[in-house]
Amino acid sequence: MEIIILGIFASLLAGLSTSIGAIPVLLGRDFSERSLDIMLGFAAGVMLAASAFSLLVPALEMEPIITDWGLEPVIIVMLGFGSGALIIHLIDRWAPHQHFISGPEGSSSISKRLAATWLFIIAITIHNFPEGLAVGVAFGSAAHSASGDISTGIIIALAIGLQNIPEGTAVALPLLREGYSKKDTLTITTVTGLVEPIGGLIGVAAVSIALVMLGFGMAFAAGAMIFVVSDEIIPESHRKGHERAATFGVILGFMIMMFLDNFIAGA
Repeated sequence: MEIIILGIFASLLAGLSTSIGAIPVLLGRDFSERSLDIMLGFAAGVMLAASAFSLLVPALEMEPIITDWGLEPVIIVMLGFGSGALIIHLIDRWAPHQHFISGPEGSSSISKRLAATWLFIIAITIHNFPEGLAVGVAFGSAAHSASGDISTGIIIALAIGLQNIPEGTAVALPLLREGYSKKDTLTITTVTGLVEPIGGLIGVAAVSIALVMLGFGMAFAAGAMIFVVSDEIIPESHRKGHERAATFGVILGFMIMMFLDNFIAGA
């Protein structure tokens, strides 16, 4: 139970980091489109590194656990990874939502009956859910560790919190430009991060209860996050002609997360 509470709390803190990113915008600081694309690239790099080093690699190393299914570890990881991407694809395809640049997606009949604000909130919710799931799964892995080591959970929570800060800026700035008040902008930005504890609860509970789900769950979270990076974040950062700057943002985010992952794990 303690691990579940820690997982939910960590995913809540990571989700609320979006509010930190909104603060400079609410204080009147403006950002160029190029700066926003670099921030999005940075967030993508952090998520890619976290998925690789903190989720996929540990999942592949869990042979005594995940071979309970009678399959090779890499097969379990591949199934989990593909399932995570497929589920987010289906949610993204059918749930009505809207992006400021690419416009409305999902069920058009429902989209017509919802305000643009709610469509935007749903879009960010789809984006943030896999992040909370990743934090929960990482903490849930500690429940099956002989030492109860929660370092992987801390690394993932730190990664998600770190990349949520520039994402919060990228969410708040368009809202203000669309005419939303500062109060509404802060509320919406905060609400978009509150789905992460829900994902955290599901992730930590699932792998804490079912040992056989651990490797599959970590790969599932990684697949979901990488789908979001490839389908949403990177294309969004490349739509305004700043592809090279955004790419260096990805490289920087990846490098920083790679360092933090090894630094905390080795501490």
